[in-house]
Amino acid sequence: MAKFLYIVDHFVAFPQSEYGGVWNVIAENDDECFDLISEVDNDGYEECYVTLRNNIVKAPRFALADAVESEVIERFIT
Repeated sequence: MAKFLYIVDHFVAFPQSEYGGVWNVIAENDDECFDLISEVDNDGYEECYVTLRNNIVKAPRFALADAVESEVIERFIT
């Protein structure tokens, strides 16, 4: 199955964060991308997941040429 590199904004509201962050995720589809982020994002920001779903749908995604494993490859959160 084809995999994509997603570049996802994951906003977290003040006072936990003023800016949020950016996640780079390899996933087959939007649902898997959401599941992977929510598995790793154990900082208690579940109230932001409605916004996260919308951000995944709007995220730039790039088809990958090689078969790779689905995973969160990097996250930057302020």
